[in-house]
Order: sequence, then C-alpha cells, then structure tokens
Amino acid sequence: MASKCMLFRRSLGTVCSFRDLIIPSDILGTSCCERFRHYSTLSEKQKDEIAAGPDFEDFVTGNVDASDRSAPNIKRKKGERLRLPPWLKTKIPQGKNYHGLKENLRELNLHTVCEEAKCPNIGECWGGGDSGTATATIMVLGDTCTRGCRFCSVKTARNPPPPDPEEPRNTARAITSWGLDYVVLTSVDRDDLPDGGAAHFAQTVQEIKKRSIKDMLVECLTPDFRGDMNCVEIVADSGLDVYAHNVETVAELQWLVRDPRANYKQSLKVLEHVKTFKPDMVTKTSIMLGLGETDDQILRVLEDLRKIDVDCLTLGQYMQPTKRHLKVKEYVHPDKFKHWEEIGDKLGFAYTASGPLVRSSYKAGQYM
Repeated sequence: MASKCMLFRRSLGTVCSFRDLIIPSDILGTSCCERFRHYSTLSEKQKDEIAAGPDFEDFVTGNVDASDRSAPNIKRKKGERLRLPPWLKTKIPQGKNYHGLKENLRELNLHTVCEEAKCPNIGECWGGGDSGTATATIMVLGDTCTRGCRFCSVKTARNPPPPDPEEPRNTARAITSWGLDYVVLTSVDRDDLPDGGAAHFAQTVQEIKKRSIKDMLVECLTPDFRGDMNCVEIVADSGLDVYAHNVETVAELQWLVRDPRANYKQSLKVLEHVKTFKPDMVTKTSIMLGLGETDDQILRVLEDLRKIDVDCLTLGQYMQPTKRHLKVKEYVHPDKFKHWEEIGDKLGFAYTASGPLVRSSYKAGQYM
C-alpha cells in the first residue's frame, strides 16, 4: 500500500493545494491512504475533472494558466501573485520608426506620456503598427507632476522646473515633420502655475495649426486645472479639435486611485463646461478597469458621461507600473471589454474604444 500511496501523492497531492478543485477542504488534511479511499467514491465526472487538471510537470515549469481554470476575469486572491494573462503580453519595442522617433524627441528635449507612463502600446504606436504611421502622445509642460496619483508613474515634485518657453515651437516642429494626420497633446498637472499651464497648452496647439500643411487634427488631454473653468476655456478656444479629460475610475474609487486634489465631480464639470462653452467641440474621456470596481459602478459612470453629452469613451486595463503603485485587483477578460463597448454604443457615444490594451490616446486618429 505504501507504493500506491506514493504514486497517488505524485499524481494528486499537488493538485489538492488548489481549493477551487473538487477535493473538499476537510479532505486536504487527511493522510494519503484516506485520500485514495475518498477518490474511489467520486463520480466519473468528478474523476474526469481531476484528470483534466494541471499535471505535476505544469507546476514544476510554472505553466499553469489561471485563465484556463477560473472565471473569465482573473482576480487577485489574498497572498497570491497575480500573473499577467496572455492577452496583455506585448512585443519588445523595436523598428526603424520607433528608434527614429525616440532620437528625434530627445534632440528636441520633448517628453511623451508613452515613455513616462510606461504605456504597453509604445512599440506598436511608435513603430507604426498595421497602419504604417508612427504616432506618439506628446507631454507638454515638462515631465514632473505636482500631484501624486497612485496609478501613475510620472515623476512628482511640489515645485517642478519652469516650463520650457521653446517647447510649443519644438513640439509643433517635430509633429509637423512626422507627417501625421492626428496628434494628442497631454500634460502633467502644474498646480504651481497660476493658470495650470493652460496658456502653454493653447500656444502649442496654435503653433501646430500654424505649421501644419494639411488638416491635422489636434486632441488635448488636459488636467482639471483645479476646477478653474477660465483655464478650461483658454484651451478649448485654442483651435483644437478634441477636448479630452479623464475621469480615470468609478466615483467610489476616486479617493484611492487619484490625488486628493482630483475628484469625480470636478472632472465631470470640466467636460460639461467644454460643451457649454463650445457646443460643437468633441469631448472625450477614459476609465481604467481592474481596480476593484463593480459592473454597476462602471455603468453609472457611462450614464453620467452621456448625461453631459461626452462624445467619446475609452476603457482599458489598469497595469501596475511599479511595486510602489496600486496593485491590480483583476485582469479583465477581452470579452468583458467587448461587452462595455457594446453598452457604450447603445448609450449613444460617438465611439467607444474598449480593450485590455486600449489607452486614452491609443490609435485615436482611427476613430475620428
């Protein structure tokens, strides 16, 4: 019987550590012989489920894929490390366009949110992707933020260096030389500046429009300017085509995810005021999933956005940039993102871009 026990331990003993399989928790602490007797009482269906589970070799090599043995969404359990699912693995950035664009940005002392925020799509966007057109989201007003949101890896400081006065012209010169049809300008929060950097934003847009030899569309993804609607109007009146401001997450998680100076109602007011000030302006926002939000909370955000006539919405997976930042609570399955895209379309958004790797400016020009 000892040899049988040893054989059974090799084939089943490791599997018994997974509480979601059919072996009851009260059996786990029993001897190997008792487990063997219990196994003989199982139905054929239950035995098939055990046989279809991971092999011993899978555990040795680390090839157990949580997405194959759990619900569609991969959720964090206490004390467990949440492994990256297959649908979130991306290629290492490379290619002529990628390296050429990176060198050009460094020469002109420009920063991109693609690099600062460790965007997973940097290789695809900078390399041109399927469209063959290299794009990047330019971050103006420097690379240091005055706020400290717990999801963002951008550097922070109470008093960052003053903005580069040549940045608007350098940005326009670089962007127009790339021959793009669509460009996104974003920025860090600059609460240290009287206007939050609104005039700097506006000057950059005007320089781009002045130099562009074709009808290039410009999107500005702005901070909330501390709720100062005069600053919002300065940017909205600069000649841009799309005004974007992100609510980031559901109302119930704002306190945990964002800096205390940012909040859900203030973000909604920014987006609402843009429509009041310029009714024909296209407005856009983005939210991250995987922070612990519920379906009901997500739906309420979408309904709130439609009430203030927000035109465009993007939903993407939150990715923990460093160990110091918020942990991912769950990896949302692509099918769930497809569900929210369908809901967004039904609610009346002009477009809803929803997917694990979607970011607020991901392939933005393809949707406009």
